[in-house]
Amino acid sequence: MTSPSSPHGTASAAPPAAAPDAPDAANATTDDTPPGVFVTPGTSDAYLAGLFSLDGRVAVVTGGSSGIGRGIAEALARAGARVVIVARREAELAATVDELAAAGCRAAWVSGDLSTRDGVRTAAEQATRAFGEPDILVNSAGINLRPPMGELDEDVWDTTMAVNLEAPYLLGRRFGPGMAQRGFGRIIHITSQQAHRAFVQSGAYGVSKGALESLARSQAEAWSPHGVTCNTLVPGFVMTALNARLSSDPERVAALAARTMVGRNGLAEDFAGAAVFLASRASGYVTGQSIFVDGGFSVH
Repeated sequence: MTSPSSPHGTASAAPPAAAPDAPDAANATTDDTPPGVFVTPGTSDAYLAGLFSLDGRVAVVTGGSSGIGRGIAEALARAGARVVIVARREAELAATVDELAAAGCRAAWVSGDLSTRDGVRTAAEQATRAFGEPDILVNSAGINLRPPMGELDEDVWDTTMAVNLEAPYLLGRRFGPGMAQRGFGRIIHITSQQAHRAFVQSGAYGVSKGALESLARSQAEAWSPHGVTCNTLVPGFVMTALNARLSSDPERVAALAARTMVGRNGLAEDFAGAAVFLASRASGYVTGQSIFVDGGFSVH
């Protein structure tokens, strides 16, 4: 693991309302303020920070060196969290952390194998060394093996379940109770359309993602009373390395884009807002939910 990168009352009668073209001194307008709208200086920034700022929080993001995980890691870091990225490839990990450091963020990385129980446990302990116990856990690491169901062997099944389901379970078991004891926590899993419907040889991958959504609900039941929310983000078709096989077929890519309501396929950065929301104070009453970030793919 690298060392962390440093950047770094009494009721009374209301006064008469002011005319729209004569705001009082406590309000301000700018050239692009719509007529009749007055802005109180400073209040919006403070309000938004209170809802969405991640200053002082620590996040662990698995699969954070590429694809959706990288987009989420960057978003959480830019929102103020200190982020530890867990993945396999050291070069990609180092490049991601260097990029975040250059942007003034605090980040560290852990190279770990999430396909074995010992590997998950080791990675979890190493992830706490840079910034301490996490307040936010994002499970984005995944494996996407799609042999036909009749040809699905035990090795593919076991590997898929280990990375896509057992690793999130073990990491939740390691970090969830501590979050509950401290009174704040956020667990976010990245699942799939195939958690909800089977298509394109969903096989073991679809089973693992459906089970991951069930895990999120069980975690939510266990820890939400103690301030720990657990939710999933459900992508549509996203142009990432995980979808390299489909991405190489231009006709298929175009057909998938046409299925969305917004007319394009997803990008990693499309998950930034939803991830910051679910990681922040703003989502304190949102738990056990599957939130679709798919451009309307699932309902079109």
